[in-house]
Amino acid sequence: MHLSQRTAVLADVLCPPSRGLSVVWSAALVAAFALLIALSAQVFIPLPFTPVPVTLQTLTVLLAGVLLGSRRGAAAAVVYVGAGALGLPLFAAGGAGLARLAGPTGGYLLGFIAAAFAAGWLAERGLDRRVATMVIAMLAGNAVIYACGLPWLALYVGLGNVLALGLVPFIVGDALKILFAAAVLPASWRALGGRVGRDG
Repeated sequence: MHLSQRTAVLADVLCPPSRGLSVVWSAALVAAFALLIALSAQVFIPLPFTPVPVTLQTLTVLLAGVLLGSRRGAAAAVVYVGAGALGLPLFAAGGAGLARLAGPTGGYLLGFIAAAFAAGWLAERGLDRRVATMVIAMLAGNAVIYACGLPWLALYVGLGNVLALGLVPFIVGDALKILFAAAVLPASWRALGGRVGRDG
């Protein structure tokens, strides 16, 4: 599989482009995943030594990209972050507003958008079809989140503390999320008969 070749993501298979994947259907998927991201943010474990909580958000964000594709996945993250910034209590622990977005975890929140796009782009190249490549897609998405979140967090906790407070406590949880996605997504494709479908 060449990375220049775009394949269908699961949303495309459930509503094939040949039958007209409508704007309304795409908007509904984006809204639904934005809501799922918001709900997953409320499943959190605060850690007393860091301002970054353990949540299910990263898993949901990356699955949004993988299931919907790069543009719709990123759009779902944009809707989530935007609605939270405007005051809806969608961030972890019911947080909201521009102050939360500008706080220590703001880089992670903004990183969700880029991460969903990256994971979706890789899924569009077929990396969600096999366990090993699904792990690569999830690792890439996680790396994007940390690439955005850690420098931002460092402004608050200091460069010397940022890995201990913003990365190390989450490695085990991230590994479990990656293993879950790597088990479920390729299995879903197998259940659908491995349909590929190219777009361009």
